[in-house]
Amino acid sequence: MSWSQTTTFGDLLVRGAEKYGSSEAVVVQDERRSFEGLLASATQFGRSLLGLGVGRGDAVGILMPNCIDFLEVMFGAALIGARTVPINARFKERELAYVTENADLKVLVTSDIIDQHTDYVEILDNCLPGLLEAVDPTVLGLQIAPKLKSVVMLGQSSPSGMIDRELFQSLGEGISDNEVHRLRSRIAIRDIAMMMYTSGTTADPKGCPTTHEALVRTAVTGSRNCFELTEADRLWDPLPLFHMSAILPLIGCLDAGATYITLTHVEPGLCIQQMRDESCTFMFSAFPTVTNAILDHPDWNVSDFPLIRAWLNVSSPDGLRELHKSLPASRHINAYGCTEIGGVACFTRPEDPPETWATTSGRPFDGIEIEIRDLETGLPVGPGERGSIWSRGYNLFEGYHKDEVKNEESFDDHGWFCTGDIGSMDPEGRVSYLGRLKDMLKVGGENVAAVEIESLLQTHPSVSIAQVIAVPDAKYVEVPAAYIELRPDCEATQEDVLDYCNGKIARFKIPRYVRFISASEWPMSATKIQKFRLQDRFAAEQQTGS
Repeated sequence: MSWSQTTTFGDLLVRGAEKYGSSEAVVVQDERRSFEGLLASATQFGRSLLGLGVGRGDAVGILMPNCIDFLEVMFGAALIGARTVPINARFKERELAYVTENADLKVLVTSDIIDQHTDYVEILDNCLPGLLEAVDPTVLGLQIAPKLKSVVMLGQSSPSGMIDRELFQSLGEGISDNEVHRLRSRIAIRDIAMMMYTSGTTADPKGCPTTHEALVRTAVTGSRNCFELTEADRLWDPLPLFHMSAILPLIGCLDAGATYITLTHVEPGLCIQQMRDESCTFMFSAFPTVTNAILDHPDWNVSDFPLIRAWLNVSSPDGLRELHKSLPASRHINAYGCTEIGGVACFTRPEDPPETWATTSGRPFDGIEIEIRDLETGLPVGPGERGSIWSRGYNLFEGYHKDEVKNEESFDDHGWFCTGDIGSMDPEGRVSYLGRLKDMLKVGGENVAAVEIESLLQTHPSVSIAQVIAVPDAKYVEVPAAYIELRPDCEATQEDVLDYCNGKIARFKIPRYVRFISASEWPMSATKIQKFRLQDRFAAEQQTGS
């Protein structure tokens, strides 16, 4: 008989510190924290946030690549009952300005020493006009984001208008650890723990508020049932901490007493070195973008990694079969999920046969329901039949932030949520993911809304209509391709279009291909452009090499 122990995100860390003490909890690049060390530093960050006026339910944004500071801010906020908002570290000015205002951020925490390729000071100055001219960095009063009280810079510099590390730490000096833990004891499991932003079918990303129960219980249930982690395990996960594919394995490690290992930037040679040096036993590379880059690197030699017992990867059946051939000594785990249903709802089990790993995502966790419904009638379908994937249970998010119209479309009267994905279920209850209903792309594991790219392209002075489709890519699985109709008497090249996009949206959203099309060439239904016809056109072009 299975059982669950539901707790809050902050209590999870406290329990881990009490149970595992000085054992190594996390490794990020060369920085390390024990369970009790991570709790101590998170408590200090919680005190500083309290000193800045952050309270229960307030939103704390985190904008930085993977680093120890990220973890300490995240857990510090969780300890005092604030909701963390992890922000995609590759977002540019337009996206950051939207998320800052939409999430009602009270404090935004960033860094200037981790990422050598991104100047967050310049980006934030551009998307938050008046930031660097603010007289009092503890009370900004910006017009574009009126609820944003402060921006904290955890780095070596002290930009005007931002709170530097020294000042941030000093704000907590008059607050005791006991006060942090007194507030922690008041947090309910149904309070919002975190709000991830995921791209939807509109131009802007959608906020997905997730409770402590949905976040922690989903991760712990999946990890206990499928990963079988122990205190001896060292789980390697290179994915960004603003992604559920990093947060959920981290929670699993904290629950089991295993060590969570990550790095700031994914570079195959560095990944292989870290996997070897840290004696990793469980690999959570998840996406072919990462796994294939590692296995194709000249430094990779499978015999150098005898301790690796399992890999988690999500790909097409053929892609997974190839991975299994490359890693015959390891067990393999497949998964299905999305941010809205707690990040993940199904894992295959380690004892499942290879073909099950390749063709299904396993059964839903205990307490989570998955149903496949006919695309036309909305009624449940039988085993093996494809339809839309719906979910219900403790795992669901609390509805899209500030978007009642979208919520009306996505939930039925019985509490079921439509994922927007297409799938099937075998007679044993295993789910197979077969694609998306939504007009979405998944570029190297990142959700991208086609309309977001289209809306930017159509601001180009020469562009009349832009339509973006997903096309296959050996490295990223899918990449965007843009079909563009130019305005009369206007000219543009592919280079012109790509240069226009550069710096306005994250690089992974920029079209890989640009094709120009005349008004008469658009494949139309009665009123709409048929994108699947554009995909057929692109595939035919690739086949002929034209």
